[in-house]
Amino acid sequence: MIMGVAEFERLFRLAASLDVDKDDLKRLSDFVRDTLHDLLLMGERTAKANGRDVILDIDVPITKGLQELIQEFEATEVAPKLEPILDQLVHISRLHLGFSEELQALIPKLAGALTMAVARTMKALDPELKNPQTEHWERTATIFKLLL
Repeated sequence: MIMGVAEFERLFRLAASLDVDKDDLKRLSDFVRDTLHDLLLMGERTAKANGRDVILDIDVPITKGLQELIQEFEATEVAPKLEPILDQLVHISRLHLGFSEELQALIPKLAGALTMAVARTMKALDPELKNPQTEHWERTATIFKLLL
């Protein structure tokens, strides 16, 4: 996660005016990987139910808000630098089905959107927040587990 630290810090500032450090970025890495795995697992379930042996991007349960954040992430100046890092960072443990090319291309954008969603959720929970602490990460993770 050393590569791109400045870009991740910038994305948190752009998304929610938050300052993060290397410990936060480790937490972010774990959170995004785990959340993406859960989303892809549900996509795999949909693909299997539809008799496919490949998970398509439309199989993944992406909410309207998350779709909007994908577009917002893509429009940031840090997205081109972060997408290759996010692609490498998110080592999804293999599922039973493979990913379509469209889904493979979507994964780093989805990781960027999840990063923005994490930052904004923390800020929504505590509008005065400047530096996330363990309790902010835990509350945010609880909310995502309930909703995604």
